[in-house]
Amino acid sequence: MNRSLLSLLIGSMAYASGAQAFVVSDIRIDGLQRISAGTVFNALPIKVGDDVKVPAVADATRALFRTGYFKDIQMGQDGKVLVVKVVERPSISEIVISGNKAIKTDDLKTGLGKAGLSEGEIFQQATLEAIRQELERQYVAQGRYGASISTELEAQPRNRVKLSIKIKEGKVATISHVNIVGNKVYPLEELLDLFELKESHWYSFFGSSDKYSREKLSGDLERLRSWYLDHGYINFNITSTQVAISPDKAHVYITVNIDEGDKYTISDVKLAGDLIIPEEEAEKLLLAKPDQTFSRKVITQTETSLSRRLGNEGYTFANVTGVPKPDHDKKTVALTFFVDPGRRVYVRRINFNGNTKTDDEVLRREMRQMEGASANTEKIEMSKVRLERLGYFKAVNVETPPVPGTSDQIDVNYTVQEQPSGSVTASIGYSQSDGLLLGGSISQSNFLGTGNKVSIGLNKSDLSQLYSFNFTNPYYSVGGVSRGFGVHYRTYDYEESDISSYAADSWGGNVNFGYPLSETQSINFGFGVEGTKVTTGDTSPQVFKDYLEKEGDSFTNFQATLGWSESELNRGLLPTRGYSQSVSSQIAVPGSTTTFYKLVYRGQYFQPLTDSLTARFATRLGYAGAYGNTDDVPFFEHFYAGGFGSVRGYKDNTLGPKAMEDTEGGDYNSMGGDTLIEGTIEVLFPLPFVKDQRSLRTSVFFDFGNVFDNSGNDHEGVVDSSKPSFSDLRYSAGVGLTWITPLGPLTFSLAKALNPKDKDETQVFQFSLGAPF
Repeated sequence: MNRSLLSLLIGSMAYASGAQAFVVSDIRIDGLQRISAGTVFNALPIKVGDDVKVPAVADATRALFRTGYFKDIQMGQDGKVLVVKVVERPSISEIVISGNKAIKTDDLKTGLGKAGLSEGEIFQQATLEAIRQELERQYVAQGRYGASISTELEAQPRNRVKLSIKIKEGKVATISHVNIVGNKVYPLEELLDLFELKESHWYSFFGSSDKYSREKLSGDLERLRSWYLDHGYINFNITSTQVAISPDKAHVYITVNIDEGDKYTISDVKLAGDLIIPEEEAEKLLLAKPDQTFSRKVITQTETSLSRRLGNEGYTFANVTGVPKPDHDKKTVALTFFVDPGRRVYVRRINFNGNTKTDDEVLRREMRQMEGASANTEKIEMSKVRLERLGYFKAVNVETPPVPGTSDQIDVNYTVQEQPSGSVTASIGYSQSDGLLLGGSISQSNFLGTGNKVSIGLNKSDLSQLYSFNFTNPYYSVGGVSRGFGVHYRTYDYEESDISSYAADSWGGNVNFGYPLSETQSINFGFGVEGTKVTTGDTSPQVFKDYLEKEGDSFTNFQATLGWSESELNRGLLPTRGYSQSVSSQIAVPGSTTTFYKLVYRGQYFQPLTDSLTARFATRLGYAGAYGNTDDVPFFEHFYAGGFGSVRGYKDNTLGPKAMEDTEGGDYNSMGGDTLIEGTIEVLFPLPFVKDQRSLRTSVFFDFGNVFDNSGNDHEGVVDSSKPSFSDLRYSAGVGLTWITPLGPLTFSLAKALNPKDKDETQVFQFSLGAPF
């Protein structure tokens, strides 16, 4: 051993003093622990048999250092044997991160791993220092100027180290002042309204607008630039931006210097290139007009309109560019839109991803774009909208990548994210109107992924029992004709539900069909039979007893239905834009025990107010009448109002005309009416601190409505019976929340009845989990 070391030293000294070259007969490597000898030989440029000189040894040493595996390398000569003595860098046995809250530990470790610093890897001090600086930079970008990162190394057995990273994040510096210098046309307050970053105020605790972020400032500057470019100031320029930090690193002062320039108008608008479509049609798509104020936004919208129109002809990759030519003397801009349609593109294949439950066939039948046909932007987008309207998916995205190796083919890839599509998918629920719901039941709009709607009910609650089966095939025919049928048997104790003092047992069945008129409209028609047995008690109102004495207590009605519906909503569940409306009619045809008809109109409209706020307007109108030998609509076919889906803040089904119980000093019970007026105005807003809002709806609302007796009959013991009048409407206001859960919709509302009358029953808090069939 001593002799070998001596030879090494002598060899090293010989190399250092310019020793003669020698032919390598063998190579020996000393000091390896984890690194294999093969790794060293692969990196070593010297091989057995080489004639080694001093420069070659130096090059070999540098080559081994470049591997990053070693912190010390010595080379020597033992006779004709080249001796390589190495000291390996330690490996990382464990990385412990503490003190971080703003950035998750997993995210930090992922970033460290990408930089080559992860457990099991070779530790290098230079990499650690670079990572420390990068982490500090990330915190500074968040406005945490007081953040500091310290590291500690703890030696472990077998040449390993434990790395501890301790983080002091500090607080985000708050914005004390924002100023824009150089604005002459628009006041400072109007420009600052464009900024997401705001000066700190007492109410800033509820948000983060006063927390400085470099990314937020970049976005604000771009919004400022876009504002001026959209209002004619084509030479607008942000000359400089200063961000000053207070000595304690707790406050930020932002100054933006701008040069507005002059306002320009459009002098001329022309088209150039290969238009493909008729020029007259293309000119109609030009949103920019002569004498208008120049607007970059209008140019972009025009480019998009022309591109989409060409996309409908199969030119998916059409390129439309609006080129402005300013005249600085006249302060005008001449616009020319150059059209390059490219090659016509065809769809090779339509693919679906993410539908783990729903059959491909269910999605494919909603497609308006066909495989093998020329690509049509409008049809591809309409197919996406139709998938969203199914109500099966939380999100639908579409991509149209080109087919590799071709210039005229694309694939259309739809990616869906499934969500619960049943109103009740468990055998338990609760609502304040029906009480505890128990039983085996399932209601699915997408039964077993087939797209069929199925509901089977074997339910029992505090006031009812229900046995039912309903089935609808929305694609009974290839053309989209739907067919459905259902049977049911129900017992219902209305006295327990605060509707009125009687009980009704019913049975029935129906069959119905739907026929599409267009992409958004359809008609439906059907026929059914229903039998009803009504029982009154001692507390039943006299008006009910009078009706049953006249008409009997058993009814068999043959009912025909006819309806029309239209939907331009963006989603089937919890939509946020568009509108829908429907008209339905129901008539008990001649031959029924009683002859009556009912008409119902439903409509809703969504209007975006801001990027995060949407207004919703909805209404439900109903009218019922009798014909033939029947004077009155059966009281058990009346409309009722109050509660969810009606006027929140009032108990379910308690509004409208009321009849006194047939006892001395008895209570009054709702008896419904033949005319219904209901409406709501809501402002939908995102729930704070919840990233995914697609299964949630939160709103502030204003509800109004009531039911009325339009017959004009003056029945004994009946009060609040009047013809429709706006002065008799009830109003309420409050906040509501709906959450789509695997058990069905979970709905809450907190409402205040604004104008209750003496006999109205109010209820501030209302909720429902699931729904009875």
